[in-house]
Amino acid sequence: MQWTLVIPLKPLERAKSRLSDTAGDGLRPGLALAFAQDTVAAALASRAVGDVAVVTDDPLAGRELSALGARIVPDEPRGGLNAALAYGAATVRAAQPRSAVAALNADLPALRPLELARVLDAAAEFPRAFLPDAAAIGTTLLAVREGQELRPAFGTDSRARHRASGAVELALPGVDSVRQDVDTGEDLRAALALGVGPRTTAVSAGLLIPGPQGLR
Repeated sequence: MQWTLVIPLKPLERAKSRLSDTAGDGLRPGLALAFAQDTVAAALASRAVGDVAVVTDDPLAGRELSALGARIVPDEPRGGLNAALAYGAATVRAAQPRSAVAALNADLPALRPLELARVLDAAAEFPRAFLPDAAAIGTTLLAVREGQELRPAFGTDSRARHRASGAVELALPGVDSVRQDVDTGEDLRAALALGVGPRTTAVSAGLLIPGPQGLR
């Protein structure tokens, strides 16, 4: 099964505010863009992915991610993460009604194409399924097969919210790169330990990463 991924990305100047202890205002937009670029590049390299639609109004992000091969969908609702995802999924389905669609976070800089394919293969067994994040509180991927509505419930305690909505929780070993999103300095340190993509590697070089190792 080939999936279309919908990846939301807020304007870069507002992105990743919780990384302020690690990257100042001058660095965070570039770091957020690097996360998204490495996420999109890895997703497009996955055998299970046929298309990537990024929902964003940021012009720089739109240009850079389009250059990687993503389709850019303007965030017309401008109503936050879940509204952007629902709109992106609807836009995809308007053009490809039979698409299997998955929402994926834009901050997975350690994403591995093979691990993503394993997650999507597992999700294909269910009408609607999700993968919890590394903290086991949030969600990094929500997938629906043909004919199913996405019904995203990202945000605070999204793992519990998606489970309560009837989505099947995927319990897969060995897919750490798909679960490791980055909101804090500790998250970034964990992603760096997994091995991040080239753009995040370049932007994060020299940053002070909270934790016992200090400077990376």
